[in-house]
Formats: sequence, C-alpha cells, structure tokens
Amino acid sequence: MPTSGVVPSGQARAAMASRTKRADAVRNVEAIVAAATRLLATNPDASVNDIAREAGVGRITLYGHFESRAALLREVAGRAIAETERALAGVDVDGDPRDALGRLLVASWQQTHRFGTLVVAASQALSPEQLRRAHDEPAARVRALLERGRTAGEFRDGVPIDWQLSITQAILHGASAAVHRGEITAEEAPALVRDTVLAALAA
Repeated sequence: MPTSGVVPSGQARAAMASRTKRADAVRNVEAIVAAATRLLATNPDASVNDIAREAGVGRITLYGHFESRAALLREVAGRAIAETERALAGVDVDGDPRDALGRLLVASWQQTHRFGTLVVAASQALSPEQLRRAHDEPAARVRALLERGRTAGEFRDGVPIDWQLSITQAILHGASAAVHRGEITAEEAPALVRDTVLAALAA
C-alpha cells in the first residue's frame, strides 16, 4: 500500500541533505576541537594524527576544517582564552583583598589545570602580541587586588609588583605540572596554590 503524506520534492530533499551535511560538519569541528583540547592539555606536541584519532575522524576530514595544525591551535587557544575569561570574570573580587585574591587564585588554578600545556602549544601558533593579550585580563585582575592589598598593608610593597605577578603565575603553572607528575593531587592543589601565593605576598 502507498504511504500517506507528501513526498519531498527534489529541492526539499537537497535542502535536507545540505542541513544534514552542515550538522555533520559542526559535530566534526566540535569533536576535533574537544579532542585537541584534551590532548594538548597534557602533551603540547600532540600530532594531527593523534588529534584526528582521538576525535574519531580521518586526517583528511580534520584538514577539511582546519588547513594546518597551527590553524587548529589558534582555534583551540582562542576558545580556551575566551572560556578562561568568562570563568574569571565571574569571581567576586570585592571585600578583603586577601580573601578576594584567594578566590581568584582558586578559579585561576582550575583554568590553568584544565588547559595545562595547551599554553605551550598555543605559543607555537599565536603571535607574541596575541599571547600578551591572552594574559592581560587575568593579570590585570591580580594586579588590581595586589595594589589594593599593598595599600591596605596586607601585601608586601617593598618589591616590584610585576615580580609578585610573576611569582603568582609561576606557582599556578608549577602546581599544574606537579599534579601531572603525581606529586600532589588535583584536589589538594587549589588550597596549596592559594596558601602558597598568599604567604609569598604577605606583608
């Protein structure tokens, strides 16, 4: 017996096929970016083949969306930077500068650990200016809290503030590396980062 309903015209079928193809392309791009983020967070030298395999797509498919490894790195780094900015923008930095900096450090650690050595990989694809801009906003938040804390007498003011920023960054990245080496756990790290930085900055 014939089925009920209207049989799609050739044009309608073509439109449906086009939408399906676009949806497949979007899924492939998201799978590739997610795979690249996971792999590069622990291995900045992860190859295109590694990433394609992790994403469940072929090398040709990957290159169909990203013309080079550098193009993929730029996309992954851009998303990581935007996501980090959204996360840190949501941190409450009002009130006591030590407490506020403690909250910001915990949030910063979570992003630093999540993206791990992706920063190293990104440095291979981003220009110095792009890398500088990526660090500007997070550094500006910490700097503002350091200035408030120095004025309030809670943080040391006898050393350059840029040195204090460098110490803070070094401790964040050092903790991430220590977790990957198994020296501390990811659960221990946030408190260790917060307490170590605040101790180093104390007046």
